[in-house]
Formats: sequence, structure tokens, C-alpha cells
Amino acid sequence: MRTPHASEMLYPELFRAFERVRWDLEKDIDWNAFDPQRLSDEQAQTIKMNAITEWAALPATEMFLRDNRHDSDFSAFMSIWFYEEQKHSLVLMEYLRRFRPDMLPSEQELHAVRFEFDPAPALETLMLHFCGEIRLNHWYRCAAEWHTEPVIRQIYETIAKDEARHGGAYLRYMKKALVTTGDAARSAFAKIGVLMASARRTSQALHPTNLHVNQSLFPNDTVQSRTPEPGWLERWLDQQIRFDSVWESKVAERILHNLSLLFEQTFASVQELNRYRKSLAV
Repeated sequence: MRTPHASEMLYPELFRAFERVRWDLEKDIDWNAFDPQRLSDEQAQTIKMNAITEWAALPATEMFLRDNRHDSDFSAFMSIWFYEEQKHSLVLMEYLRRFRPDMLPSEQELHAVRFEFDPAPALETLMLHFCGEIRLNHWYRCAAEWHTEPVIRQIYETIAKDEARHGGAYLRYMKKALVTTGDAARSAFAKIGVLMASARRTSQALHPTNLHVNQSLFPNDTVQSRTPEPGWLERWLDQQIRFDSVWESKVAERILHNLSLLFEQTFASVQELNRYRKSLAV
């Protein structure tokens, strides 16, 4: 990984890179391949819930812009990230509009997940969303395998690739943060990395949309708590797409692999990463 100069902006390069691989909503999704016999009510409902969850990129972007007023480079990148994440919500809703209009989310249901997040340290939030992109990439790949209808399978495979690219961009900004803030960035990234790679030890899905973000609204201060079915995510993961320990280990491995590259050390386990985290506090 090339080390950026502290003053080098990443946005211009990322803009061009993302432009080259961006998919077209109308042309690149094979809408004509739809097979109505392969879409159940249960599956359609999960598509609706994911469309609503993806809409939460809106409050997340508002948070990013507020908490990164000091960083115009990263804030400019938000224009790309926000566009592509809202497009994920849009393509899922377009699928429902075409094939299951009775399941289409209402504007009220979408707006319910737009609420203010409490201010948080920018470096920790960056790492949290980096891990979230890795997790979403694996969730959507798993969902594509669970679904039997070919168009929604293609959609999940397509947006999974986007999430992987977003994670790669966040990693570039993390690399830049190491140049500008040094051990403060290392400590923040290691701390969140230990948390997000330890999901098998927690009872809830570790993703930004499932974490409490507004103390004054507690307990209704997670994106998932404000969806029409607050408990759907765990059911989707555990009982429907069956995101099991094998899949979860893949997420942890990707987090550890990328932090190994970032810190130029080898972390074969969460325990090794945690020891490194503790060494930074000495």
C-alpha cells in the first residue's frame, strides 16, 4: 500500500477510480431475467428492510460532514459514498417497485431512520465504518447465495462489490491518518478493530446501523430500532441467510488482514491485535 503524503488529497483519485467502475441502474441490472416463481413473501420483506437500512446513509453522511469539518478531503469523498449508498437503497426499492410494489417502503418509513447521531471521535468512526463495509460485503454475498430469484441475486452481488470498494477507500483515509496523527490513529483503529472482529462473542450484529448513537433517544437510537421490524436483522442473519461462524470468521480475517497491512505487523488473531492495542497505551 502506497503511503500518502500528509498533504495529498485522495478525493480526486478516488473519484476517477469510482467513475470507471460505476454500474448503471437501468443497463447493468438484468431486470428481464426476473422469475416470479423464485421470490417468496419472506424474501421480499427482507429486501424491504435492507432498502430502509441502506437509507440510513443519509444521517450517517450528515454525521460524517459534521464531525469532519476539519477534513475537506474526506468530506468531499462523502459525495461519492453518499451517492452510491443511496443508490443501494434505490435499486432495492426499484426491484420492489417493479415486482412487489406492495412491499415498497413508504417515505415515512424511510424518514424514520433519519435522526441525529451524537458527536463521536472521527478516527473511531472512520474505523467503525471501515469494518461495517467489510461486514456488509459479506452479508450481501451471503444473501445472494440465500436468494433464489436471479435478479435480486445479481443486485446483492453488485452492491456487495460496492461495499468492498468503499472499505478500500476508507482504508486509504486510515493510511493517511497514520501519517497525520500517528499513534492516536493507531490506538483508535486498533480499539475498534478488536471490537468489530470479536462479533462471535456478542449477542447482536456488530454494524454501525445496530449501535446506539443518540443518548437522548435511548433505547430507540439505533437505525435498526427505528425500522418497521426492529428485530429483523438478527432474524435475517441467524434464521434466513444463515450468516454462521464460517462467514463471521471471514469478516474477522479481513479486518485483521487489513490492519496487518496498515500497521505493518501480522495479527493472526483478535488477541494479538488486542496486545498491540495495549502496547500503544504504554
